[in-house]
Amino acid sequence: MKVLDAEFAQGFFRMCGDGFDQGWHERNGGNLSYRMKPEEVEEVKDDLGTYEGSVQDGTWQEIGTEVPALADEYFMVTGSGKYMRNVKIAPQDNVSIIHVDSTGTKFSIVWGLNKGGRPTSELPTHLMNLEVLKKRDSEIRVVYHCHPTNIIALTYVLPEDSEIFTREIWEMATECPVVFPKGLGVLPWMVCGGKEIGVATSKLMAKQDFVIWSQHGAFACGHDFDETFGLMHTVEKAAEVLLKVMAVTDRKRQTIEPDEFRDLSRAFNIPFDERFLYEKTPGARIGER
Repeated sequence: MKVLDAEFAQGFFRMCGDGFDQGWHERNGGNLSYRMKPEEVEEVKDDLGTYEGSVQDGTWQEIGTEVPALADEYFMVTGSGKYMRNVKIAPQDNVSIIHVDSTGTKFSIVWGLNKGGRPTSELPTHLMNLEVLKKRDSEIRVVYHCHPTNIIALTYVLPEDSEIFTREIWEMATECPVVFPKGLGVLPWMVCGGKEIGVATSKLMAKQDFVIWSQHGAFACGHDFDETFGLMHTVEKAAEVLLKVMAVTDRKRQTIEPDEFRDLSRAFNIPFDERFLYEKTPGARIGER
């Protein structure tokens, strides 16, 4: 089977388009990676390989980090400098499949980027997090980075504190703690694309499914494309509601209280992380404990 016809590839391309349609991928912003299943690699194996005179020349390139737990695996990833809006139009020019070598330190391009290029500049971050997530749950296969407007805006006005950020977002919609019961991780501003932000993100993703990069964007994971996109969509919508509330008041007249969250937890049989259910000081402003 051709890569372009494979179900996993179609899901990948759709998610790129969906994220652009939401306004999360200005210019060449954001990136998406998918750790392929062995049966998917087998399904498209005849379409993978090296091609004389093209970027898929079999050259091994340094990842920029070490991911030994991902040795000999295959990944579909967006290209560096490529535009998400173009993925659905010409995926073969904007997306690649890479093969990680047996040491987990190098990769080669085995499909895609037909007009040249390399995988996303944030490949070290993606692979470090996919390695951590594989150890946590081997069926988590998607990591996604984008620039959601409302989440980014909140990083200028809320403390860079995971507990406060999570609690304020949880209170914006009943479904929020059900969708992300482990809460949100928050990192201060860091230079993107290098090993340092990858390490910091992976420490949070070892336990959580969503990390906010202050003044930059957000990073999410999931078992499949729908779950991952749905997580990003839910957090971003809740952030939008919070900003609208903050536009008219610095305090909430009423909200969902800790014991009500606990009732919700029991009703859905989903444990919520108790550190986000702290008691607030009466009359506290939004963003204060």
